[in-house]
Amino acid sequence: FEPIKITNDRFYIKQPAMVLPGAVQMRIKSSQSSTGERLSQTKSMVLPDPGTLQTPINRHRRNQSQHNVGGSGELQTLLKGEYLNKAKIAEGGKKLRKNWTATWVVLCSNQLLFFKESKQEAVANLKPGGKSDGVDLCGAVIEWTTEKSSRKNVIQITTPNGHEFLLQADHFPTISKWHDAIKKTVDSLSSGAGGQSCGRAALHRSNSTECLSRPTCEPTKPKPKETKSEHRRSIMFKLNYSASDSADKNGVKNRLKKFISRRPSMKTLQEKGLIKDRVFGCHMLTLCERERTTVPKFVKLCVEEVEKRGLEADGLYRVSGNLAVIQKLRFLVDQEEELNLGDSQWEDIHVITGALKMFFRELPEPLFPFRFFDLFVEAVKIREPTQKGQALKKLIHQVPKPNHNTMKVLFQHLRRVLMKSQKNLMSTQGISIVFGPTLMWPEFESGNMEVNMVYQNQIVESILIECVEIFGPGGM
Repeated sequence: FEPIKITNDRFYIKQPAMVLPGAVQMRIKSSQSSTGERLSQTKSMVLPDPGTLQTPINRHRRNQSQHNVGGSGELQTLLKGEYLNKAKIAEGGKKLRKNWTATWVVLCSNQLLFFKESKQEAVANLKPGGKSDGVDLCGAVIEWTTEKSSRKNVIQITTPNGHEFLLQADHFPTISKWHDAIKKTVDSLSSGAGGQSCGRAALHRSNSTECLSRPTCEPTKPKPKETKSEHRRSIMFKLNYSASDSADKNGVKNRLKKFISRRPSMKTLQEKGLIKDRVFGCHMLTLCERERTTVPKFVKLCVEEVEKRGLEADGLYRVSGNLAVIQKLRFLVDQEEELNLGDSQWEDIHVITGALKMFFRELPEPLFPFRFFDLFVEAVKIREPTQKGQALKKLIHQVPKPNHNTMKVLFQHLRRVLMKSQKNLMSTQGISIVFGPTLMWPEFESGNMEVNMVYQNQIVESILIECVEIFGPGGM
């Protein structure tokens, strides 16, 4: 050491020119100081990986973040940025409102980064300390989804802590490229290729007596405390995704199983009268077989009531009734209650006509069966009126008997409505527009919907015109 210099009652020992790595300067205070001299050593917030060389830390910048020591905090870009549509639909297991935004996405070695800035600013944010929204891909699940969004080309990313993201692109090759790259990254992290804690730097606060590890020292064994991060992550996963296990501890799951196993069968409930077969939404053949008739009773009741007091109502079958009252009527019909459509609560005739239209719309198979739809379309394309009428008549007589008899009752009723057209202002075209989509529709919407609707209206209109020729004269 060089000679000691004395200045203002303080002694200083000048440090030699060559200092060993990790050496710490000492300052000796005067003897008048009440406290003894202590060694002051730099704290470390990072445990470096054993066997790796460590870059010396600038002692004059103690306030800077040292998370990037040894390069452990640097991110390796695996897939350059690209604009994708992003939506966050869950956070911590709690569902969020879906909101699509265009985001600059960058795939790194262990996470997916989202930037709101332009491309140049996003690249600048890749530097240490840059702020960005990201997804930790360790333990994440990536999959294609069609249920979470009506958009096409959508992938879903679910993290262990309950976060869920949707990524979408208009072009399938673009989103497929990202799906494959993200999945490859997730698989590599899951297999352990991402390093300790899936690529995250393990943080640990040291005591004042601990020194920075030196390259010449032997690698120290990791302490058991470092496993706490993995342990906490597994606990969070269980809390978010294994709520049924905690419920099972209280016996809820077992009691629910016992309740379901002791639940009586549907047949038993029907025999006791607790559950009754519905009228709305029931298949035509099943309903007529249950009622032992070829025309549903509700259809007859509605037709009789309309012809009794509503044939002259303005806009009959075109004007909609009160939906709440229609639903009330439907509920009573499904419960097979004694129904009196002449009651004051059904005074509005449009409620009855609305319920009748709802009955036909909610049939599992329309009044014109699926297998006959294309045949009726081909028949209505015939230009010669007589041949067209004969073709329609032949098809109508081929449908099942309940369907045929119900068509006969309904179309003869609609003919009587048209006879009062000067009062109710309903024309043949007006009736066909209302009942076309109500009485028939294709089993699979493979063609143009507008074209099908035109044919539906034309079929009903042609049957109304040839009603007497098809069904013959007479009442119900």
